[in-house]
Amino acid sequence: MTAAKKAQGPVLTTRALNRATLERQLLLRRHTMKPADAVAHLLGLQAQNVKPPYYALAARLDGFEPEEFSALMASRELVRIVTMRSTIHTHTADDALALRGLVQPARTRELNMFRKGLAGVDLDQLVVRAKELVEERPRTLKEIREALLERWPDADPQALGIAARCSLPLVQVTPRGLWRQSGQVSLTTLTHWLGRDDGQEAVPDETVLRYLAAFGPASVKDFQTWAGLTRMREVFERLRPGLLTFRDEHGVELFDLPDAPRPDADTPAPARLLPEFDNLLLSHADRTRVVPPEYKGRTWLGNFAWSVFLVDGFLAGVWKLAEDKESSTITFETFGKLTKAQRTELDAEAVRLLEGPLGTGLPYDIRYEKVVGA
Repeated sequence: MTAAKKAQGPVLTTRALNRATLERQLLLRRHTMKPADAVAHLLGLQAQNVKPPYYALAARLDGFEPEEFSALMASRELVRIVTMRSTIHTHTADDALALRGLVQPARTRELNMFRKGLAGVDLDQLVVRAKELVEERPRTLKEIREALLERWPDADPQALGIAARCSLPLVQVTPRGLWRQSGQVSLTTLTHWLGRDDGQEAVPDETVLRYLAAFGPASVKDFQTWAGLTRMREVFERLRPGLLTFRDEHGVELFDLPDAPRPDADTPAPARLLPEFDNLLLSHADRTRVVPPEYKGRTWLGNFAWSVFLVDGFLAGVWKLAEDKESSTITFETFGKLTKAQRTELDAEAVRLLEGPLGTGLPYDIRYEKVVGA
């Protein structure tokens, strides 16, 4: 059978895709999985800010303890590093070693955008010097730029910092990333931080299979969006004989693992509170499996993103947590009308967060507001 004929596979409705993706993302029910195993299964957690990985796992794991996750960061079993889409992710140490090399072509493309500011700079020498600096002691990006500027005073300071960031696998060292601790972003190389360089670069074929296990069913463009890579069609074609193929409601071909769960479209999906930049919202080219078309772009403002909540498996609004020394308040801003049962579900999730290990133990309030224009 030809590839063209295989593309005419069964149609998966948007709701069917939603339920399959939620199941892969550990969001149809909470799991008893260990935090490190969950991070590995999900191929990392978005971590532009410190708290999102904790909230992401609280929504997915039963009995999640932030201190356990924080201890994994402190022991360097988990690390914060730039990988997919040029953004900070929390990865297991092994995945950090593997995936950073896989996505290097995307970092090189990013660096090429700043070549003008690097005129006269020997990039090989820059990499050597930057490595010396951060392995001598962890340094902030500002410190790295200033030190490199001493060697290349005519270069653009921002471009020098970008060059170091794109050319070296730099990790954010602790206490950055630890639960309820503060710490500025200081960087060293991944291998220096781990004290080892025994990891193997991720193989594209294996990474596609892992992606489908965590985000599938998915198209080639979906994978490329997640990884920030291009020209991955060849990998999917190589894997095609061992995969199932479907179509979405628009006729786009979707690939999936034969034994992966694809729950019935009517499977109940509980309300969930997710952090800003959650994996679920950023890992597909077509996000309508989670984001209704009428809500597209409503959780973003420039480079800022709000935390979001799901009702019946789909984006239904944003939430905000305000904490001070006396109390905590969760405010739900809804995009549409919620039923009494849906509000009861959201209230239960809010109470779980505020009274659980991620809460402060102080008095709290839960409020609802409707977004203007919703």
